[in-house]
Amino acid sequence: MKRVMLIILLHLSLFLIVFAYQAQANEEEWKIDRYEGLIFARVYGEIIHGDSLNFFIHSSDNCGKVWHNFTFYTHQQPGDIKQILHKHIPIKINGEKVTAYVDYIQPFLLGYRVLFSLGSFPIKEYIYKLNNFYIKEKKFEIQIIDGIDFKASKYFDISINSWKLDKLVPSVLEAHKKCKEINNLNS
Repeated sequence: MKRVMLIILLHLSLFLIVFAYQAQANEEEWKIDRYEGLIFARVYGEIIHGDSLNFFIHSSDNCGKVWHNFTFYTHQQPGDIKQILHKHIPIKINGEKVTAYVDYIQPFLLGYRVLFSLGSFPIKEYIYKLNNFYIKEKKFEIQIIDGIDFKASKYFDISINSWKLDKLVPSVLEAHKKCKEINNLNS
């Protein structure tokens, strides 16, 4: 009986944490941070607040490229979750089928946080193109979908999230500016 109560209490706690994050998720708040020679702009999800959409800029690339990635939290705990590491997983971005590369999987809370990469691109061209896409579509939504030998629901209990990108251009340009400042200091 104690074990059942503990499980119920843990699930209730997780629900309250997610609910508290949901209350904050309505705001589009970008974070710009630095880790050594890496500057990144990040915005959190609207469905699961802890899921982030990230734009990494590294000073070793002379701040000329942006690495676009995102995270998904999953409460699912399949024993073979590491099987998807370093694989291309089918997703839809605003309904268009593409793939995302699974870069990293880490235990987090009562499940896992999975880091997906969409690739590395010339910074200004990509950001303005993505911004125009967002303006036209009026949303930026990623859904993890089923594919050949891949069942999304096995690994992800919530397989969809969306992010507000209204402040995409100024946020990434600010991160780019900070990256250039690092390069100037190191020169």
